Amino acid sequence: MISRLRRRGLTLVLILLTLQSRAAETVVPADWKNIDEESLKHFQNLLRLDTSDPPGGERPAVDYLKSVLEAEGIETKIFSIDANRPNLVARIRGNGKKRPLLLMGHTDVVNVDPKKWKHPPFSATRADGYIYGRGTVDDKDNVTAALMTMLLLKRSQMPLDRDVIFLAEAGEEGAVRFGIEFMVREHFAEIDAEFCLAEGGGVVRTGGKIQYGSVQTTEKIPNRIRIIAHGVAGHGSVPLRSNAVVHLARAIANISDWQTEMRLNETTRAFFERLATISTPEEAARYRAVLKGDENGAAQEYFAEKEPRFHSTLRTSISPNMISGGYRVNVIPSEVEATLDVRALPDEDMTRFLDQMRKIINDPAITVEAAPGHSRPGAPPSSLHTEAFEVVEAAIKRHYGVITLPVMSTGATDMAFLRQKAFNVSASGR
Repeated sequence: MISRLRRRGLTLVLILLTLQSRAAETVVPADWKNIDEESLKHFQNLLRLDTSDPPGGERPAVDYLKSVLEAEGIETKIFSIDANRPNLVARIRGNGKKRPLLLMGHTDVVNVDPKKWKHPPFSATRADGYIYGRGTVDDKDNVTAALMTMLLLKRSQMPLDRDVIFLAEAGEEGAVRFGIEFMVREHFAEIDAEFCLAEGGGVVRTGGKIQYGSVQTTEKIPNRIRIIAHGVAGHGSVPLRSNAVVHLARAIANISDWQTEMRLNETTRAFFERLATISTPEEAARYRAVLKGDENGAAQEYFAEKEPRFHSTLRTSISPNMISGGYRVNVIPSEVEATLDVRALPDEDMTRFLDQMRKIINDPAITVEAAPGHSRPGAPPSSLHTEAFEVVEAAIKRHYGVITLPVMSTGATDMAFLRQKAFNVSASGR
């Protein structure tokens, strides 16, 4: 992955603005040249640490962060169930008038094949206005921004109405039991906060011109689904109607043709409403058609062909990504299977959804079942009517002169665990 060098200033400004009370006019250090240089140093140092997951080994990054934070007099704690996969919590204390703000970033990165890289993936090579390295945009940019925010707050001695907490977490890329799941289950008091700022959001440019800012307020929920075809084994010289491969192929075709229900929530409705106001008349007509239900399906079909991310934003999506079965070219296998990547809307009833899938397949030779794997809990979207969203929205308007769109990620982040925890706490009457 690659990252532009000039990304850090606004991130820091937005976070600092969120911390201030609206009446306060606290002045913070603004020597951005030196701040940029220091940010770049920490960014590249973190990128050069191989924290690939799998296999997982975030300790070097945590050791680095701990040393930098403690050198500035910022208190830190380490929590882990595996010494090689720790989570770091740093805290700057406020006066307690408001509940804390949590800044969160994950220190692990997706594993990588170095042979396919122009520059070594853990070199943090700076070339042609870019930094090349695994983790540049997922998620050591956010880790660096949170680190620098903590350093600037400490140095400025800014009076705070709330504690500011920084969680550098392990395991986001597929082993949440070491990271956010562990922290929420065993050490939630250490990260309990009113708001959390983490990955998800940015600015969108077209032809070099900024179109809008975005803030992720919800996300789809990943589910692994297995469809298994059962048949009679035999010799390939005598084709059988019960061939499991054929049954599986038909099942996948039926699933791929299935147009799952279109459904909007507060986030996605606001996204298309606001997007329509800054789009061409032709584009705006499609967005408004979706808001009205898209009775003839023309807008959705256009999205499926031309804007697949928008198509996925509207529904629970299904992508058949893995197929396995058979062991000899002349042997008809008795069983073959496919694994589907199902990204569910936050309110999806997966038991009902799988029942619908079985009806779509309509084949007694096929079984459909949930498979264990990389998943996250579902929860309602974060509200758009909060102090945090309004402050970020105002800062984007002031800095870039554009509107802010709330977005639902079609991917997954560890914010899902915090949203679920907040929803459960709220439902219990806190």
